[in-house]
Parts: sequence; structure tokens; C-alpha cells
Amino acid sequence: MDLPPAFIKQITAQSRYALLQLLLSEGRYVTMCTQVHTVVLKSDSPNMSISPIPAPLPWKRSRIRTDVFSALLRASREMGSKKVIVIDGDERELSYKEIIRASFGLGSALTKLTQKHENVGVMLPTGAGAMIAFYALSAYGRVPAMMNFTAGSRNLNSAMKAGEVTKIITAHKFVELGGLEDLIADLSKTTEIIYLEDVREALGPIDKVRAIFGPLTPSLIKASPDSDSAAVVLFTSGTEGEPKGVVLSHKNVMANVEQVRSHIGLSPETDRLFNPLPTFHCFGLTVGAILPLIAGIPVAFHPSPLQPREIVKRIRAKNSTILLATDTFISQYARIGGDGEMDSVRLAVCGAERVKDETRAFVRKKFGIEILEGYGATEASPVVAANKWEDNKPGTVGVLMADMSSRLIPVEGISEGGRLQIRGPNIMMGYLRASAPGVLETPDEGWHDTGDIVSIDDQGFIRIKGRVKRFAKIGGEMVSLAVVENCASAIWPDNMHAAASLPDPRKGEQIILLTDAKDCNREDILAWARNHGVPELSVPRKVILVDEIPVLGTGKIDYGAVQKKADGLHDI
Repeated sequence: MDLPPAFIKQITAQSRYALLQLLLSEGRYVTMCTQVHTVVLKSDSPNMSISPIPAPLPWKRSRIRTDVFSALLRASREMGSKKVIVIDGDERELSYKEIIRASFGLGSALTKLTQKHENVGVMLPTGAGAMIAFYALSAYGRVPAMMNFTAGSRNLNSAMKAGEVTKIITAHKFVELGGLEDLIADLSKTTEIIYLEDVREALGPIDKVRAIFGPLTPSLIKASPDSDSAAVVLFTSGTEGEPKGVVLSHKNVMANVEQVRSHIGLSPETDRLFNPLPTFHCFGLTVGAILPLIAGIPVAFHPSPLQPREIVKRIRAKNSTILLATDTFISQYARIGGDGEMDSVRLAVCGAERVKDETRAFVRKKFGIEILEGYGATEASPVVAANKWEDNKPGTVGVLMADMSSRLIPVEGISEGGRLQIRGPNIMMGYLRASAPGVLETPDEGWHDTGDIVSIDDQGFIRIKGRVKRFAKIGGEMVSLAVVENCASAIWPDNMHAAASLPDPRKGEQIILLTDAKDCNREDILAWARNHGVPELSVPRKVILVDEIPVLGTGKIDYGAVQKKADGLHDI
């Protein structure tokens, strides 16, 4: 059934939801066509049950003026303390009451080992343990600093120096299963390691009393930090230099949670979220862990995104309706998933990297899943923009979150678009750097420079062209390295490709492409580019086959390592 564009333009977002629900209830295909987007909701799959499409909530600034632990307590009251809200990787189910009780008890014990307002490292896999440690520290006025255990000791030591982190909470079992003994041994030289098993064994009578009475009389026990004070410290990946600490306030985090809820419809009655992304990554923490607990959406945690077979089985077993992923990970899950294993998923929200057209088409064809691509930055807590159910424009990252502003700064050599700067209630308090430990470097007048080159159309849809640092200047022309990679991905979608720029004596710079595709060659890329109207400058000068493309723990390509590899191979 096709609805004319003129009619679509006349109805509000709320009306669109009502219309979609009516048509879906009749078991029909619905295609909404406007000049800028098409949304197709597949409803006749034999394995797909039709549930009402929830409408986004109104944006309310009043809900962000609180601290993250108080927001958890509020959600418990709103949703019911006995509601199961977390399913851990070992299938253990926890209710709001159990999470809050554990946070009060563990937090009480940790007060003997930490100081108020101290940045305390948390090095744990995605799961109930990580979130209980997060809320335990927050409940008593400490600031969790989420440590990336895949970053290596050099980057971790630099991050801890920047954030003045002298203590790390982890678990014996995690260290053993993760093979992190050497890393912990190295960190132990300058850092106190606190093991959860040891803290649990040492729980005293006062800790247990606080665990029992904390949920009943929280105001008598918990800290009451200002919403503008620090809630969490996260760290950049260090691919463009030393890791920086990003300090987010309670208001920053809560603003982003409420911005997402006002942007995408979520239902505490029918939705179930599956999160395999690490909580040391802002997307995995805010959207994958804090958001579902605040919104009353049961969340199934998985300790690693690198276990596709186990993940697709758990998605089916948990009947998950929302999946968080990156392009790299969801393409793996879709290819490994058998018939019916991901049919329960109505929505996949992808961030951290661009979603390839090939991935979007494959996931839609095989499982009928619509991918909503978004855009974020740790500095924005992290979601900056996202597509919507009723306004999904493939190739873009959607429109800005509520209450945000943007401006484009001209860049020499870029004719369309500019360098994106953003401002809003979700923008960080500031950076911490190893060169000036503990010194907060605040955004200039609240504006954060993303370092991304984007264009914005007249309806507010944002199209990412690439990082400023991921452009090569060839003969005076600015060429996006991301476009080079996209050309290769269009021909060899099952492989990974990474472009790098190197000095060129004649044209200033040249582009080479590293790939793990054995058949990848410059001639085929050149032919594809000519057939699709892509300038020849976007065709790499040289294609180099490598065993593997370096990848970060978040699923992003490690471009720092790519550049080093390219430099080394070029010198050979």
C-alpha cells in the first residue's frame, strides 16, 4: 500500500505511529514515500509477531536535573521494584530491587577503600557486575572511570594519569577468563587493584544493613551530588594521540538518555534490548546499559561482541526486540544467524562506524530488520543524531537530538559542508589530559568541535563525509579516505579495508589501501568508481594485502595502527 507524499506531509509523528499500527494490525506491507525517505515495515513474516509501535516520549528538561543513581531509584518506583530489568551473561536475572540493594551494599564496602569525589577505575566486562559497580560508586559520591581493558598497558597508564585514577575495581574471575594477568601485573606497579570477590568476602554488618535499608530509605544513606557534577569518566581510544579523559556530568548522561527516549519510541511492556557492546565505550554504557534501566526495558548483557554464534542464539532465546551493534558486528551476526534466530529483532541501532549499504541490504533481506544509523561522540554522552522509525534516511545519520544546536566551520578544499561543532545539555564537562593530570579543559562557550566533516540538508539530516584527519590532500583536492574504503567494500563486502595517506613528492599525498581480501585490486576499484561516478582521486594508488586489519575493542578500525602499518609497508 503506497501513501502519497502530500498526505504523509500532513500528518504528525504521533499520527504516523497510529496509522502504522492500524495498517500493521491488518497484516499489510506499509511503504511511506516522501521526497527524502522511505520506511518499509515488514509485517507478513511467518515468524514475526506484530506489536504496537511505541511513540517517542516528549522531551522534558525537568527529568535531567538529577544524578544517575537517583534516576535509577525513580525508575524503580515508576516500573516496580520487582520487575526483572537485567539478564546477565550467565542468564542470572536481577530486578531493580536486587540491583539497588547490591549497589548500596557494595558501595558501602567501597567507602572504606576510596574517597568521596575520587575517580575510581572500573575494569569489568559488560554485565550486571559492571553496572552494580558503577552504581555502587555513584551511590556514595565516587566517580566511576570506565577502563578499556583492550587498550594495552601503555594507553591505560596514560588514561589513568590523565584521570588521576589510582584504584581499579575488577574481578579475579574476569582476569582469569580474559587472560589479563600480565596486564594486571603491569598496572599493579602504580595502581591498587580491588577485586570484587575480596570485597564481597569482607562485607561487614554495616554494609549489610545499608544494603537492606538503602532501598527503603535511600535519602538517609546515599550521596546527593549536584546534577552538574561529574558522573563518569570515559576515555578516548587513543587512535589520534594519547587517550583523553572525557568527564560527563550527571546532567550530561541523563540528558542523552531522555534525548534518545524522545527520539525513538521504546516500550517497557514489549521491548527487550540486547547489548553485547563494552561499557567502557559510551554507546555501550549510556544507550546499552543506563538507558534501558531508566526506561524500564529489560536488557540482556553479553560480555563480548566477538562471539557471534552465542549472541544470535541468545537473541532468539531472550526474544530481544532491539539490538545494539556496530556495522562490523551486526554483519557478522546476520551472516552467522540461521533462519528465525533474529526474527524477534524489530530494530537495530548501529553506531561507532558507518553502516555500509551492503550490510543494510543484507540484514533487511535476511531478517527484515530495519537499521537505524546514528552518530555520536563520547564528548556528547554519546548520541548526537539518529534516524527515526518514521524518518529513516539511509546514507545519513539522521537529525540532531532534542535541545541541541550545530554549526559548520568552513574547511579549505571542502566545497559542500564543513567541520561540525555541537552544543547542548549532553555535551561533556571537559577533557582530562595526561599532560595536565586532573585539570579540566572545558569546551569553548559550550561548543564541542567534533573534528568531523559533514553536510546538513534543508531538513536537518546529517551526512558524514569523514574525519578532518581522515582526508588526504592530493593536488590541492581534499579526498575522503572513507570514500576509498567504501568503494572497496562495495565490491568485497565480506572483507575489511582501511585506507591511509602517505607523502607524495609530486601531489603532496597519495592514498594506499590495506585489505584482507585476496582478490582486491586497483583495476576493479577503478572500474567500479568510473561506473558509479566516483572521482578517480578516490581510487587508491596502491592496494596492499595484509593478514588482518587492526580493530579496537569497540569494533572500530584502529586507524592509528593502520597508519603505522602503512608507513612500515611503504618503506619496504
